[in-house]
Amino acid sequence: MRIESPVQEANSSLVRQLTLFDAVMLVVSGTIGASIFIVPADVLHSVPDPRFALLLWIVAGGITLMAGLACAELGAMYPEAGGQYVFIREAYGGFAAFLYGWVLFTAGNSGGLAAMGISFALFLGRAFPALNAEHVVLSLTILGLHWRLTQGPLIAIAAVIVLTAINLRSVKMAARLQNVTALAYLGAVVAIVVLGFLFGHGSWSHFAPPQGTGISSLSLQGVGVAMIALLWSYDGWEFLSWVAGEIKDPRRNLPLSLISGILLIILTYLLANAVFLYALPPGQLARETVVANSAVSALFSQDTGRWVSLFIALICFGAASVVVLGGARIYYSMACDGVFFAGMKRVHPQWKTPVTSLLAQCAWVIVLILSGRYEQLYTCFIFMMTLTYVLTVGAVFVLRRTQPNRPRPYRCAGYPWLPVTYLILASIFVISTLFARPWESLAGLGLAMLGIPLYLHWRRRH
Repeated sequence: MRIESPVQEANSSLVRQLTLFDAVMLVVSGTIGASIFIVPADVLHSVPDPRFALLLWIVAGGITLMAGLACAELGAMYPEAGGQYVFIREAYGGFAAFLYGWVLFTAGNSGGLAAMGISFALFLGRAFPALNAEHVVLSLTILGLHWRLTQGPLIAIAAVIVLTAINLRSVKMAARLQNVTALAYLGAVVAIVVLGFLFGHGSWSHFAPPQGTGISSLSLQGVGVAMIALLWSYDGWEFLSWVAGEIKDPRRNLPLSLISGILLIILTYLLANAVFLYALPPGQLARETVVANSAVSALFSQDTGRWVSLFIALICFGAASVVVLGGARIYYSMACDGVFFAGMKRVHPQWKTPVTSLLAQCAWVIVLILSGRYEQLYTCFIFMMTLTYVLTVGAVFVLRRTQPNRPRPYRCAGYPWLPVTYLILASIFVISTLFARPWESLAGLGLAMLGIPLYLHWRRRH
């Protein structure tokens, strides 16, 4: 007799409403954030040759696709809410899975969501000066300590509350919001590329390497720094596996949407970088803070800058919606397994959404925004997040050995060579992150260890 896990039983409370199109747009919305408008400058700063910089965007996309192929096999095996949490639990046990979910809640997902909210507020303020994020709303001095509240955190909090309310009401409503933002982004990129190349004030000479640069002038350190930035630009596709419990026909649609979504993102990133280079020479592009704003202004006119800022704010809003949607499913799955607050597994009887998990996530993110400590927490999580990708892809090998008879509707393409290649490259990335940011990495490990007493308490009660 087959015994179902608590998560599998509880997943029956969630309704499968997300179509294949919804899933592909979720991958696009979750991955494409404000980074695509900033990272091209970081890449060209480390790799001045524009030809090699474009090649690195393809390489980083290929590495991401390797991880996506492995995650597609696991997602088809376990079409449950929780995604990576479930994969790690099945491959390495409940303790490893708990540490992943615990750090995700306290720092990684929550800190990232707070940062997205602040980014939304910053770019919205650039589009509409009356909403300037730096405008001081309240200033107090208590016992000699100065404290002030600016407009930015308030706008960020309002955005998080609105997104939580939408996700509370219906997962389908949240999916529609992501579809709108994803289609708006893709449509805008296509319009900028077509109009930019046809009518924009650019030059094909910008694709030639600047004098004194070239392949021979590249350094291994520069390529490594660029790859770190590039891989984080591709981060976010994994959110789809977190909501697998609400995808229609997940054994077919989850692998298909993961692979097609990542390929669409690679193509979009290449087109965006190509038009940025056409607009500005690589040396100037490397010095820009917000690449899209400067590039579009150079292609068309200075008046377009405001609309670019509004467009970036919209992208940040859509990406934050995906984080709200996905993160709550991780904590819901943990609660169903008995290793998190019991109330987090409550599903709204009418809306069929994890109501307590969403509200708790919203409350904690608001605390992080008001404290201003979200950036430090998120930085501490970078090392742990990188490690979880290694564990996720490694789970394909572990589960093929420990659960050989479990149905696999989709098998990882290129197995075992592509997953092995990814594990080697990602392990190098983990080690380099540890050496580049030792204190932040150790802080991330320390944060994970803080959850051990809680894990023992919840396991004992369960």
